[in-house]
Amino acid sequence: MIITIPWLKEHLKTKANEAKIIDQLTNIGLEVENIKENSGELKDFKIAKILKAEKHPNADKLKVCDVSLGDNRIIKVVCGASNARDGLVTIYAPPGSVIPKTKLQLKIVKIRGVESRGMLCSENELNLSNESAGIIELTNKEKEIGKSYFKTKSEKALDISITPNRADCLGVRGIARDLASSGLGSLLRLKKKSIKQTLKQPVKVSISKENNQGCLSFGSCYIKNITNKESPEWLKDKILALGLKPISTVVDITNYVMFDLNRPLHAYDAKKIDKEIIVRNSKEGEEFEGLDNKTYKLKKGMCIITDKSSILGLGGVIGGTKTSTEFDTKDILLESAYFLPSSIRKTARELNINTDAKYRFERGIDPNSIQEGLEIAAALIIKICGGVASKFVITGQASQKNKLIDFNIEKFKDLIGISISILEADKILSSLGFKVKKTKKNLKVEIPSWRPDILQDVDLIEELIRIKGFDKIKVIEPEKRREKETLNFNQKLFHLSQRALASKGYMETVTWSFTDSNVDAQFSKGEKEIKIYNPISSDLDVLRRSIFSNLSIHLKKNQDRGYGDLSLFEIGPTFFGKNPGEQQIVVGGIKSGQVNRKSWSDKARNIDVFDVKSDALRTLVELGIDEKNLFISDLTKNSYHPGRSGSINLKSDKGPHLAYFGELHPAIIKKLDFKDKNIFGFEIFLKNIPQSNKKARQTKINYTVSDFQKSERDFAFVIDKSFKVGLLEKLIKKVDENIIQKVVTFDIFEGENIPKDKKSVAINITLQALDKTLSEKDLDQVSQKIIDVVREKTGATIRS
Repeated sequence: MIITIPWLKEHLKTKANEAKIIDQLTNIGLEVENIKENSGELKDFKIAKILKAEKHPNADKLKVCDVSLGDNRIIKVVCGASNARDGLVTIYAPPGSVIPKTKLQLKIVKIRGVESRGMLCSENELNLSNESAGIIELTNKEKEIGKSYFKTKSEKALDISITPNRADCLGVRGIARDLASSGLGSLLRLKKKSIKQTLKQPVKVSISKENNQGCLSFGSCYIKNITNKESPEWLKDKILALGLKPISTVVDITNYVMFDLNRPLHAYDAKKIDKEIIVRNSKEGEEFEGLDNKTYKLKKGMCIITDKSSILGLGGVIGGTKTSTEFDTKDILLESAYFLPSSIRKTARELNINTDAKYRFERGIDPNSIQEGLEIAAALIIKICGGVASKFVITGQASQKNKLIDFNIEKFKDLIGISISILEADKILSSLGFKVKKTKKNLKVEIPSWRPDILQDVDLIEELIRIKGFDKIKVIEPEKRREKETLNFNQKLFHLSQRALASKGYMETVTWSFTDSNVDAQFSKGEKEIKIYNPISSDLDVLRRSIFSNLSIHLKKNQDRGYGDLSLFEIGPTFFGKNPGEQQIVVGGIKSGQVNRKSWSDKARNIDVFDVKSDALRTLVELGIDEKNLFISDLTKNSYHPGRSGSINLKSDKGPHLAYFGELHPAIIKKLDFKDKNIFGFEIFLKNIPQSNKKARQTKINYTVSDFQKSERDFAFVIDKSFKVGLLEKLIKKVDENIIQKVVTFDIFEGENIPKDKKSVAINITLQALDKTLSEKDLDQVSQKIIDVVREKTGATIRS
């Protein structure tokens, strides 16, 4: 929102200087983002007239123009604009001037052999609009040839950042109201000049009764026999200060009222209206040409303003070319309406239109300002352009009832930490336009119609502290004693998982919780897809059901850019339903390529299933699970290779499911077209990690090194093919955990001399005591005990 200090003082009686006003605006939440000082840099841009425009002798698309600057001063300018012609009045920039758009300083130059002394300017080059098709065409400027086009008096323009909830401050008066409330002056009464309204309005207005009707109220005033002309200097100066281009008195007045009072208006050339105005919802496929000269194809249900034969405008968004006002317009119909913010947002987003009116309506303007806008605009038009006005006609809901809030003054201290008296609260709220009734401890507050953002008592508290001053809140030293742990168990697991995987060489990725449905379907076959109704992108159209959905996308992107030997991980939610809580936090890791060699003497090898199995197991151990309580099986999901994958449960195959690991299914690798086909991954489900009752320092195990000799024995057991080797290792370890230090399977054999339903498992066992060197007798006793326990529990025999 751009304002000037003189314009602000038309609503605010204050002795404060510019610096104080700027500081106070920021203090009350209206941040001044930029201060633009209109110095004399634009004074050299003159009104000029092209006396003669001839074709350039050496260029087909250029013209050599004789340009008059008044007082018999004629200079030559080479111009490429297609509309440069004899008699055209435009704006001339002399050598030495700086073009506002490009910041380039002009010099006397030769263009294709012809000297050019300056430049004829387009609206775009002067930052007046985005129009760059030709040079500016001025009318009624014959008597001003040679004068500066821009006002040379220095005025500071303040660019204020208005938050989306403060639509009332999108008008100068709203900003003045806030400053007055903060003690910087007093709000001046709004001047309204009464006009004679003797004319009967000839244009009937109706609002159709439809579902999702976007227009609640439509105010109108018919003004006849006006003389539309160029705006007076005071009005043009205001329009130019906003960065807009003055067009005509009628258009400039509607813009002025919008920026002054935050009341968007629109003026129709009444002679071009076919009999009546009808506000209705659009039909699918209807077309409309806007004032931006673009043709829009409408969708069903958009709020439109029509007459008997065509569409005149998109309600609250943009008017149409059919009824646009011109200098020869004699009769106008002035519109002041209230459109629902939801309707405006939907229409503007679907058609990609952004206008000043749309910007205000979508945030919620004052629904009770319809007649006020008509009164002020009609009075200005009649004062400058003449004419006779009809009575104001408001179709639809004439006014809206204001909201009431019961406010307990004690809640202010509970929330802010300092007290405020009922009298002070009453004074602040009243100065902001709220109507207040006092009781002993409570206030009954009527919310003004221009503040749709005030919905509950906490909003009133925000208003009070904003005006009272955030600097009144005392700084209190925080309590340094911590009685509760900073992080809960799940948060600790999250950070422990991050560190555990980073220590194993994985790089963390952070992605969206939504993903590409085509990729997600590969990892979640048989599960119901969770569609997003309004996706931010066509390739982010579902909630992810697998952590691999996004990991695989980013793995492929890295592969395609020439990166190999990748290890990526992500910790985030996966979803199994659209309702709140139907999600779980998953730790996902994915690897491709080869194992990084640690020494020049190491041989490179491809990553295999045992690498990701090891990473998953070590991570679970680092998360606090005893390794001997981890049960490994080959039951996995469809997204893994059926012969190179596994799952990890707690204690048994019926225990809580902790993780999957393995090679991605070859069909998925082929479908997603990975450059490197050697891809493995794992998933760890944090919700199933058990929480220990002991504190972390109590769960740490003291590592004791034995001073005595260790011994190794090899065993070869013939056991059922279906029996898991991991279970066999655990079974042997439990025979005597004080002596059996290590159990390693080094060979599995099936074939000659082994029954068809059996396999031979060769195991190396390390034996070592903490208190003595084991004798041969001790070793024999332990060995026999191992053989007996394995035979008893599994039916296995020692291979002969």
